Amino acid sequence: MATSKIAMDIGLPEAARPRASCGVVEDLEDLSAFARVRDEWNGLVDASDPQPFYRHEYIKAFVTNFLESAALKVVTVRDASGRLTAALPLASGRGSICGVPTRERASPTNVHSMRFDLVAAEGGQAFTDEAAQTVFQHLVADQSWDVLKLTDIPEGGKAWRLYEAAQAAGFPVGAWESHRSPYIELPDSQEILMKSLSAKFRGNLRRRRKRLAENGEITVERLFGPTLTQRHLEEALVMESGGWKGRQGSAVNQSEATRGFHRELFLDLAYRERLSLFRLKLQGQPIAFQYGITTNGVFSLVMTSYDESFSVFSPGHLLTEEVLKDCVSRGLREFDFLGCDLPWKLEWTSAVRAHHWLFIFRDSARGRLLRKIKFSWAQTARQLLTKWRMHLQPDPRLPKEAA
Repeated sequence: MATSKIAMDIGLPEAARPRASCGVVEDLEDLSAFARVRDEWNGLVDASDPQPFYRHEYIKAFVTNFLESAALKVVTVRDASGRLTAALPLASGRGSICGVPTRERASPTNVHSMRFDLVAAEGGQAFTDEAAQTVFQHLVADQSWDVLKLTDIPEGGKAWRLYEAAQAAGFPVGAWESHRSPYIELPDSQEILMKSLSAKFRGNLRRRRKRLAENGEITVERLFGPTLTQRHLEEALVMESGGWKGRQGSAVNQSEATRGFHRELFLDLAYRERLSLFRLKLQGQPIAFQYGITTNGVFSLVMTSYDESFSVFSPGHLLTEEVLKDCVSRGLREFDFLGCDLPWKLEWTSAVRAHHWLFIFRDSARGRLLRKIKFSWAQTARQLLTKWRMHLQPDPRLPKEAA
């Protein structure tokens, strides 16, 4: 591990310097060093933004299954008393921008990470800005990267302060929206919840439930705590593999790394106690499931699927209704669909949470060139290609002979 004391005279512009010393910055460069900070890391997450995706066990499971541990570069900041006040997990490696090789410091994330951010203690915007400046200075002093890439940062995330610190210092930066995750702010009663839906949608739910009931008894169960076993999870993954994700090749069971990631999280007791597996059953046989985690009054939907032989009954929607009602009955404040704003999710809500990829390039000729390639030349090329394709398409208003 590498340790440095942040100073005020490392040659950065005034805008890039913190207003006061933030203490000692340390790089944790292997899993054993990272493991030693688990308790204080999770304490920092719980006291700031208690998202399950920022917790120590989540990041460790990702690194173990998707990355080589040697690539780990976790930046930690401690105050004068030795208290952990900020942390940014990163991985070093090789990448490319439009075919141009790059040396990256990137967030340890992919489609299974859901959400990522800089973790920093609460203390007002000034404190967060200072923590971001401290991390930024430390990263700038490391000459081993061309681009810093942080993916799926939510609106209002603290990593934006790191981005703004780089921008204020004159570094080339860029951001693009990766996806929008639908969510529902849960009301106090199930009645209010259902009234928030359109009358047509409520009617469809009633009709499909009635038609499904003609085929047998419908039951719903929530497995959690000691009632939720690894066998239940494996059964759900088999169902997922039998659907469109299996045909597409993106089901959890089709990737050893992805299966290992979810298995490791499930076996972590602190994580598992927050998990719930909901199952919609017909005559005792599961036909749909939703698997998620509850943290700080929010149920986050990690995985969902259904038996497509019952698709005419919309079992996914029928189970979503039951899960939402359960969340309301438990006094939760939000249901987070996670992922993209797929049409089926937007049947339930119009509220979405935008996420962005943030890029900070080295303040050098190469860094400025990489920024132009990514955010100027590549975008222009895509626009020209789109126009060219539209130009080649026949005008539907003309007869075929004229087209």
